[in-house]
Amino acid sequence: MPQRGQLPARYRLRLVELGAVAAGMLLVLAFDPAGWWPVALLSPALLFLLWQGAGPGRAAWLGFLYGFAAFLAGTWWTFVSVHEFGKAPAALAALLTLGLAALMAGYYALLGWAAGRWLPPAGLMRWLVGLPAAWVLLEWVRGWFLSGFPWLSLGFSQTDSVLGALAPLGGLYGLSWACALGAGALVTLLREDLARRAAAIGVLFTLFAGASIAERQVWTQPAGPPLQAAMIQGAVGQDEKWLETQLEPTRELYLELTEPHWGKDLLIWPEAALPALLHQEIGFLEVLDERARAAGSELLMGILERDQRGGQFYNTLVSLGGEPEIYRKRQLVPFGEYFPVPDFVREVMRMMSLPYSDIAPGPPDPGPMTLGGVPVAPTICYEDAFGAQQRVFFPAAELLVNVSNDAWFGDTIAPFQHLQIARMRAMETGRWMLRATNNGITAVIEPDGSVAARSVQFEPAVVVGEVVPMQGMTPWLRMGDLPLAGAAALLFLLPALRRNRAGR
Repeated sequence: MPQRGQLPARYRLRLVELGAVAAGMLLVLAFDPAGWWPVALLSPALLFLLWQGAGPGRAAWLGFLYGFAAFLAGTWWTFVSVHEFGKAPAALAALLTLGLAALMAGYYALLGWAAGRWLPPAGLMRWLVGLPAAWVLLEWVRGWFLSGFPWLSLGFSQTDSVLGALAPLGGLYGLSWACALGAGALVTLLREDLARRAAAIGVLFTLFAGASIAERQVWTQPAGPPLQAAMIQGAVGQDEKWLETQLEPTRELYLELTEPHWGKDLLIWPEAALPALLHQEIGFLEVLDERARAAGSELLMGILERDQRGGQFYNTLVSLGGEPEIYRKRQLVPFGEYFPVPDFVREVMRMMSLPYSDIAPGPPDPGPMTLGGVPVAPTICYEDAFGAQQRVFFPAAELLVNVSNDAWFGDTIAPFQHLQIARMRAMETGRWMLRATNNGITAVIEPDGSVAARSVQFEPAVVVGEVVPMQGMTPWLRMGDLPLAGAAALLFLLPALRRNRAGR
């Protein structure tokens, strides 16, 4: 029987479950557009508290609830992409949205189970060693396993925080580790004795003081004179983009927006700017090439391409006005650009707003493109979420370029999240980034991740900026993510082995 004033056990359990859901939903506020970066420490700290005293099964369930709530609140825009613009039935779109949230929740369930099974029930080895290490290890796996989905990794939230200065040192996952370590320190302050609280204060001080010192460190240097760039945002709605009647108006729109900017070093049109295939637009591209050469400009544009021999379709970048080059997108969007299901299911699920077959990936190890005499690291849309893949362009690349069609996201939080991801890539590499999107948010991003210029959404616009080619290798570019992932695995094993030895 519960004592007077106490809730029955079943109600206390339900409150804990509601707490896990609330903590997961809270996490989304750490990312743009809200951008409350301290929540990236607070939300995991709440989950750590809920896990205390829970066995492996119970911790796994709480972890699942946390992850499911976080991804449902943070990636609900997938329903908009699949249903409103993909023309899939609402039930199917809801199933895919819920399925994505459940799949991502599985990582947090695994984390909870491992913490309940192998980590000590309390103490510094749990809060400051085991849990932060396990968290970042699972984020790293989530970034590549089953094609990967690094969205909502803690580190992305730190683009405007003091801790963001650590990005050139440890990359995205180094920042995630800093957040998880900060979360463990907060729990230590609440749960442990005075000596351990002092250690937690020391950890927090070291994190923020170290980031302040790192902020003054310069990892890259100018490699040449500034370039004048103009990113063209057509703001053609996804629901009308691929209509046959839209092709000529789209050509005219982009020509009109570009006309005042011929003569600038770089002109960039977004992903799949023209609703046609490359071989169908050869005549128009030749006109653009001649115009760019006459003006002394180079034009980079996104367009879909069909291999005339093999029949495969590619999501492609083409450069005009200089030595012709192409780049083919490597990291494709599941259920958006390809459908990992049998053929008979594919026809039911295929998004009708992109009237072609599955997109094929480009070569895995391309060299940089050259624009305006500068080696450039190109990415198309979703690719910029995968920092490790971008490292293949370095040390040669001196500038980052991303083209995207964020019209798929509609009026949701996703374009703001995507811009924040692009900012992280600039911070990791110490390079400027030029970002051209179909309907926003087009931007010029500085090497420290700050936005020098940007467009508003859903309006035709041209974003003009001056960028400086940069050279040099940040520590993250030199080492990548593998050393950090290995260290995380070892630091998780350390308290696990100690607990196992103590148990024997």
